[in-house]
Amino acid sequence: MKTPVRFAACLLLATPLLNGAVLAAETAKPAIIELTQVPCQFLESEEGTNHGYRSSTIKDCEAINAKTAAARLAKAKPLQLKAGTYIFRVTNRDVPYELGFWLRGEGISGRVTLPSVSGGGLLTGKTQDYKIDLKPGEYLYSCPLNTTPDYKLVVS
Repeated sequence: MKTPVRFAACLLLATPLLNGAVLAAETAKPAIIELTQVPCQFLESEEGTNHGYRSSTIKDCEAINAKTAAARLAKAKPLQLKAGTYIFRVTNRDVPYELGFWLRGEGISGRVTLPSVSGGGLLTGKTQDYKIDLKPGEYLYSCPLNTTPDYKLVVS
């Protein structure tokens, strides 16, 4: 009875070695995309420009972005990635209230067919990871709790 168990264990251990694709898939690490939130914006999404906005509540960002988001988005370049697995590492830098992150397909049909990830709990100074398998398509990402603009992400 011990022989079949040993044989089965040997097969399980040998499987990745027999199939290079399985080994590569098991050892591939997701790429990390770092994003930093300051009041009313993501820094990297606006080419590192910190506009110096002040916000003590979500209402402050709603007012600021109502006036400035369209012009800022017109200058922002979409983030471009290849299809695959990613970790979006998001940091709350100097926003005095809880933030979150939401990445989703652009448009109504995109939200239905493309993957999405979201979450909250980003207190001041905290960093949190959001893992997602991105398929080709167009996405938007933002923080509904910090009321940032909807930044564009294109996956090919």
